[in-house]
Amino acid sequence: MEHRLIDLVTRIADALERLAPPPAAPLDLTQADAFVWHPSPAHLAPVHKVSRVDIGLLKGVDRQKGILVENTLRFARGLPANNAMLWGARGMGKSSLVKATHAVANQEKPGTLVLIEIHREDIRTLPDLLNLLRPESRRCLILCDDLSFEKEDADYKALKSVLDGGIEGRPDNVLFYATSNRRHLMPRDMIENERSTAINPHESIEEKVSLSDRFGLWLGFHNCDQPTFLAMIDGYAADLGLPIGQEALHAEAVEWSVTRGGRSGRVAWQFIQEMAGRLGVAARG
Repeated sequence: MEHRLIDLVTRIADALERLAPPPAAPLDLTQADAFVWHPSPAHLAPVHKVSRVDIGLLKGVDRQKGILVENTLRFARGLPANNAMLWGARGMGKSSLVKATHAVANQEKPGTLVLIEIHREDIRTLPDLLNLLRPESRRCLILCDDLSFEKEDADYKALKSVLDGGIEGRPDNVLFYATSNRRHLMPRDMIENERSTAINPHESIEEKVSLSDRFGLWLGFHNCDQPTFLAMIDGYAADLGLPIGQEALHAEAVEWSVTRGGRSGRVAWQFIQEMAGRLGVAARG
């Protein structure tokens, strides 16, 4: 009887071991210069080829470009730098600028800076990611693209804790960049509703609205005018070597922007993809 019981327990233990997820592989930041964070099971998936454009092709954001590049280079050199929030109009190159800036830093000193993407839905696990990176020697730039918070969303508290530093402080080897279409990361109706119904309106929204204030850098991106839009088109067309005259290219571009209902860097890039396809020019990776 005792022997059968031991055998049963052993088989149950073996079955549970087979069902358990495999242990996470040791962190190795030398595998690539970019990674994507996956919290369950916790690991960083290497990205060997980042989807990005050359920083010289990003038009109409010269001021934002200069500030972000300087901040990122300081961090890569081991000097103090600020967390940054890039907010504003859709399609104006916010995340593209972060990825291009990462490339600039690694061109100056190869292998210095690791880019790590964390998805919006995983932001609550940001403290876990920071604890994983804390003992590492490579400097890490964490990017959360399209960050915002909705009603009853408490995930912002994890970000607030990280930006404030908490009792441990933000690791010296980590910097956090976020992009958002909202200046204050919260929907306007949520802010106004809390202001109108609170006993002390100022204090009721201070914690949520002030989340943006915890970023040392605020960089605003705004819709571009037609000359800037056409400058984007010219830059992309020259980079790809499109066999078309500028006058014809501009006429097509203006028509494209009208059908899309606006002008932006994203619309310019989509137009160039269309023209490259029509003209039989392969896009560059």
